[in-house]
Amino acid sequence: MYRSSLLSLGLAVFFLPSFIHAQQQQPDYQQILDRLARIEQENRNLAEEVRALRQELAASRTIAPSPPAAPAISASTAAAPTPPPPTLEERVDVNQQRISEQAQTKVEAAQKLPITLTGMVLFNAFLNGSANGGMEYPLFAAQGENSSAGGATFSQSILGAKFQGPQVLGGAQLNASIYFDVFGGSTNGPLDHLVRLRTATVELDWKNTTILAGQDKPIISPREPTSLAQVAVSPLTGAGNLWLWAPQFRVEQRFALGQKAGLTAQLGVYETSEPSYAARGGDSDGYASSSSPRPALEGRFEFWRKFGEGSRIEIAPGFHESTTHAGGFSIPSHLATVDWLIQPVSKLQLTGMFFSGENAAGVGGLQQGFTIINDLRAISIGANGGWTQLAWLATKRLTFNLFAGQENDRQADLLSGDIHSNLMYGSNAIYRLGSNVLLGAEISQVRTNYFLLPSRLNNHYDLSLGYQF
Repeated sequence: MYRSSLLSLGLAVFFLPSFIHAQQQQPDYQQILDRLARIEQENRNLAEEVRALRQELAASRTIAPSPPAAPAISASTAAAPTPPPPTLEERVDVNQQRISEQAQTKVEAAQKLPITLTGMVLFNAFLNGSANGGMEYPLFAAQGENSSAGGATFSQSILGAKFQGPQVLGGAQLNASIYFDVFGGSTNGPLDHLVRLRTATVELDWKNTTILAGQDKPIISPREPTSLAQVAVSPLTGAGNLWLWAPQFRVEQRFALGQKAGLTAQLGVYETSEPSYAARGGDSDGYASSSSPRPALEGRFEFWRKFGEGSRIEIAPGFHESTTHAGGFSIPSHLATVDWLIQPVSKLQLTGMFFSGENAAGVGGLQQGFTIINDLRAISIGANGGWTQLAWLATKRLTFNLFAGQENDRQADLLSGDIHSNLMYGSNAIYRLGSNVLLGAEISQVRTNYFLLPSRLNNHYDLSLGYQF
C-alpha cells in the first residue's frame, strides 16, 4: 500500500506540468473556435445578401408581363416543384431583346432632354347649308347662291411635341412646345394637305415669374370655346373670339393674395397681321398689296379667387395698343378687353370675353380693320364683340356646351360688301369613349349682315371622332 501511494504520487508529479499547461491553453483554443464560428456566420449572411441583390437586379432588368388570373390551385399543383430561376445567359438574352424593342420605338432628343409627343388624330364628317362659301366650317355666311355640301376630313388633326429642358438662370425651368396640323392647302382635295405651324412657345418658369417667347393667341384673349368641329382655327373666329396665333414676347408675374386668391399680371409685345391695303379701298399702285406686320403692346391682369371645392372665379381686364401702317397712313388700333371664368359649382362653367375699340383685324377680328377713302383718308373701323360659353360637366365622360359669339363693326366706317355684324351660336356634346377617345356632335348657325347687301345664314352639322395621344 505504501508502494502504491508512492507510485500515484510520482505519476501526479510527472503529469502535473502537462496538466497545468493544458489548463493554461484552454482559453486560447476557445477564443479561436468562437472567432471561427463568427466568421462562418458572417460569411453565410453575406452570401444571403449577395443572393438577394442578384434577384432584385434580375427583377429590375427583366420586366415580365402580369400573369393572367389563375384558376383555383389544386393540392397536386401546389405540391409541384418551383421551376429554377433563369440563368445569367437567359437574362442577358431577355435584356438584349428589350433594348432592341426600345431602340425601335423610343423618341429621343439630340440634346438628351425629355421629349413628349402629343396631339390628336381627328376625323370630321360635316354637312353645310347653301351659304357655305366652299368652306368645311364656314366662319361667316357667304354671298351668292351655293348648294348644300358635305364631306369628311382628317385635316384638323394635330401633332405636337413638348420639351423639358434643364434649370437655368437661378433655378428657372426651361420648357418648350410646338404644334402642327395639316390644314394648309389651296383646295379641299384629299391629297391637298400641307403641314402648317399652329403654335410654338419657349418658356422660362420661376416660382412666381414666367418669360415666354413664341407664337400663340393674343395676350388679351387666352380663352376659347370648346369644340371638336372647329379646330383648324379657334372656335367662334370672326364672331367675337380674338384668336390669331402670332409671334409674341411676354412676361408674367404672379402675386398671392392669401391662400385662396391671387393676381396674375401679363405684359408683352404681339405682332399683328394687317388686312390688304388694296382690299380696303386703296389703290395698290405704288404700294405693297399687304400691310406690313406691326408690334402691339398688350397687357392683361387676372384676379382669381377660390370659394370652395370646385368653386372659382377669374376676371381679367386687358388692353391692346398698336398702329397699322398702310398706303402712307398711320391707322391706330385701340382695344379694351375683359375675359372671365365663373364656376359656381364643379359641374358648371361660364367662360367668355368682351372687347371694344377700333381696328381689331390685326389680332383675329373680322379682316376689315380700316378703310381707305380715295387714297386721301384712312379710317379705323370701330368694333365691339365677344363670346360666351356655358359648359355642363354632366358626368366624368359627358360634357354639354352652349356657345354664342358676335362681332359688330360700325356701319359708318365700312365699304359696300363689308360685314356689319357676324353672329354664330350653337351647341355640342362631347363624350369620352375611353381615356383618350372622344366622340363629338355639334350643330351651329352663323348669321352674317353685310353693309348694303342682303344678309345670309348658314347651318353647320358635324360629327367628330378624336384619338388623343
